[in-house]
Amino acid sequence: MPAKSIKQEIKVYSTPTCPWCHKAKDYLKSKGVQFKDIDVSKDDKAAEEMFNKTGQLSVPVIIIREKVIVGFDKDAIDIELMKK
Repeated sequence: MPAKSIKQEIKVYSTPTCPWCHKAKDYLKSKGVQFKDIDVSKDDKAAEEMFNKTGQLSVPVIIIREKVIVGFDKDAIDIELMKK
């Protein structure tokens, strides 16, 4: 499964109170991929890193390889997971 081969390369910048963050993480779990969950409400350095990559402070931000996906976008996630 191609998705599992990139599990080390997926980051999700999120907050505990964000419903879209929960949906995004649940979706990734349903696809059988692992990811690093980064709580930007508790990690200022990670929040700054997220802002520097996206220019935004909104969550979720999902990074698959080098592709940045802002928000919960199933189609964009699926496209990136299918790439080898």
